[in-house]
Amino acid sequence: MFPSAEVIGTDLSPNQPTFTPPNCKFEIDDANLEWTWPDNKFDFVHMRYMFGSIEDWTRLYKQAFRVCKPGGWLEDYESSAQFQSDDGTVLPDSPMDQWSKVFWEGGRKFGRTIRVVEDDIQRKAMEAAGFVDIEVRDFKVCRPMTTPPRSRALPLTRFR
Repeated sequence: MFPSAEVIGTDLSPNQPTFTPPNCKFEIDDANLEWTWPDNKFDFVHMRYMFGSIEDWTRLYKQAFRVCKPGGWLEDYESSAQFQSDDGTVLPDSPMDQWSKVFWEGGRKFGRTIRVVEDDIQRKAMEAAGFVDIEVRDFKVCRPMTTPPRSRALPLTRFR
């Protein structure tokens, strides 16, 4: 849509798309390491689904702040690993309830939290990094666990 924009994607995985638009390239990189881009390089930094992989969220956002041009933007979409339902179908101690607790504990033991949404880590770390005018939006996303009848509400996952 924006052929004059330069788009750089990074990931730890070398398994990237073989076809990309001419203005897009992928680089193998670890967001936990020191970013090698110069200060004030980007108008926009986008991240998503980093939960469970980041050692220090404030450090991550400080790096993003440093590489953003004055007036630049950071956007980060993170998901909750906690399944919830409006109709009570995700019961306490049910397998879906236990699933999030297992993930949370695994992240804690590994030193990389999964509780980014639950602990409001994004907002706090962005503020500490120097970002202002921070806007947090929560979205409910329907995720059917089975094929329910049309009249039945679906379990929901909270996204931030």
